[in-house]
Formats: sequence, C-alpha cells, structure tokens
Amino acid sequence: MRIAYKVDDLVRLVGEGRVEGQSAQLVVSIAALKQAQPGDIAFLSNLKYKADVVASRASVILVPEDFDGHPAAGQAFIRLAKPSLALARICREIERQLWPKPSPGIHPSAVLQPGAEVDAGAHIGPLCVIEAGAQIGAGTVLQSQVYVGRDARIGPDCWLMPKVVILEYCQLGRRVRLHAGVVVGSDGFGYDTNKGIHEKVPQIGRIVIEDDVEIGANTTIDRARFNETRIGEGSKIDNLVQIAHNVIIGKHCLVAAQVGISGSTTLGDYVVIGGQAGLTGHLHIGSQTMIGAQSGVTHDLDPKSYVRDSPAMPYMIAQKVHVLKSRLPDLFRRVSSLEETIGQLGGKLSVPAQPISSPLHKK
Repeated sequence: MRIAYKVDDLVRLVGEGRVEGQSAQLVVSIAALKQAQPGDIAFLSNLKYKADVVASRASVILVPEDFDGHPAAGQAFIRLAKPSLALARICREIERQLWPKPSPGIHPSAVLQPGAEVDAGAHIGPLCVIEAGAQIGAGTVLQSQVYVGRDARIGPDCWLMPKVVILEYCQLGRRVRLHAGVVVGSDGFGYDTNKGIHEKVPQIGRIVIEDDVEIGANTTIDRARFNETRIGEGSKIDNLVQIAHNVIIGKHCLVAAQVGISGSTTLGDYVVIGGQAGLTGHLHIGSQTMIGAQSGVTHDLDPKSYVRDSPAMPYMIAQKVHVLKSRLPDLFRRVSSLEETIGQLGGKLSVPAQPISSPLHKK
C-alpha cells in the first residue's frame, strides 16, 4: 500500500491548521526531521529539535502555531496547536488503509458453542472459540485464536487481536482494543495458609472493562475475589502489566509497561504510572497523581501527588536524596580521615565536626 497526500489532504485529515509556503510534491512517507527527504512529512513537537527544521528536506512539516521559522522554497509548513496529535490523526488514516477492518462473518474453523450470540456485523476469525452464553457485539473483530468464555460480554466495535483470552463472566464495553496475548479474567492470587498449607481462595468475581480502553500485549488482569475488578473509561494500559484482583482503575489513566498493581488498590481518574512501578495492595491513589518509573508505592497518595523512587517519596525530595547518594563516597572518606586523625592524637583532642552541606537543609 502506497500513500500519496497533497497538502490540502493533510489539512483535511488533521481537521485544522494554517498552511504557509507551497509544496507540489506528494507526501508518500513519514520521517524524522533530520532524515526526511522530498516527499516526506515531518513534525516538530519538542522545541529541543527546532534547529533541525531549518535543515530539513521534508516537503511538509507540522509545526507549532508560534514557531518562529519559515518554510524553504518548495516546502510547506502546517501550523497547528499540537503537531504530534496532528501526525497521529494522519497515521490513524494510514492505519485504516494498512489494516482494513475485516468483513463481517464467522470463519469455518471457529467454534461456537450452543447459546453463544454473535451479532451479524461481527467478524470471528480462524480458530476462535466462543463458549455458551457469550455475547459478541456489532462491528467487533476477533482475530485468530481468540477465546471468549462462558457468559462473557463483548460490546460493539471492539478489536481483539490474536490469542486474546476473555474468561467467564467478564464484560467489555464499546471500542475496547486488546492487543495480542492479553488475558482478562485469570484467577486472582489468593491463598489462605492453614497449618502450613496454602489453601486456594476461590476467585468468583468478574472484570468490567469500560468504553474506549486499550490494553497492550501480554497484559494480565485478574478477576475479583468477589464483586469486580474494573478498568475505567478511556484508560490506556501498556504491555506486560499485571493488575491484581479487585483493583479499580479510574477513567483516563495511563499505565506504562511492566507495572504491577496489587489487590484491592484503587486509582482515581487521570493517574499516570511510569514503567516498572509497583503498588502494594489496599492503597488509594488520588486522581491526577503521577508515579515515576520504578517507584515502589506502599502508602496512600493524595490527589495530584507527584512521587518517584522506592519507597516512593515526593518528587523534589527524591531528587535531593539522589544528589546526597552521589556524595556518600566522599562523606565516608572524610569520616575515615577524621577517625584516623583522632586515633593519631590518642583521642585526647577533640576535632570540631565539619558540617556536611545537604540540599535537604537548604532553604
């Protein structure tokens, strides 16, 4: 598939923008500013790279509205509020052409148990299995080898990629997108130790995934011990994330790769969690909180907190602690030198302690 867009086509796709300059060259590919050649479109989102715009050979460049440069001869700028978002809208159109939505229908190799309900507008790919009582909504796509358990509910216009597993009684809303290998409804990790024996605690709840959620490859979400595990509307979860039983994630949260959230922890709305962070169980994380990568969170966080490190602490304190850690070798050398001096004096003279400068004590 080959793309070919005029400048006017690009403005139409992004839905906004003011054109400056002229380019008769059709846009046939996307490239970074430095690597771009005639026929490419590039964009400037981070002003760190604004110097690259001047030398760029791209035919079209998406720039911020207030960018102070001007296009070269044969080049066009499209000025708009968010160049990165504009490029995403262009890529969305290209994606639709690269991976067109398959036609409705059920592949002959798919297995539908009696009582399964599949809307006539849904697409069921090769080797899918849909158990009794499950419901698949209109416009939903199940690619190959998707498993849908008994009495599960999948709403309209969802897209489940190869080898997704939706286990019994779980529920997906509208426009949910699950990447390859996602497991929704695996048992929560629950055991009760009795006389040295770990007895399994049945996990009899379900999972509810609200509208417009996207979940990355090989992420696992555990069913609740009772009641439900819930992922809020518009939340986006990266690859290789573990979400435990009875976790509640609010609306429009962002969870990066390799995060682990322990059981019964609740996230408010618009929470952002960096990669490899870990949250212990039964916590409440306030709305609009930001948790840095590799943080270990062991206590509740107020709304709009900004924390990092393990154990997690307020961001600015964590930064100061990081500076102090770099000074520890010098501190130990100074202490050793003082001990040696005192030893040589036989301990008869006192050596005034020298204050160690600490950013924690600076006003």
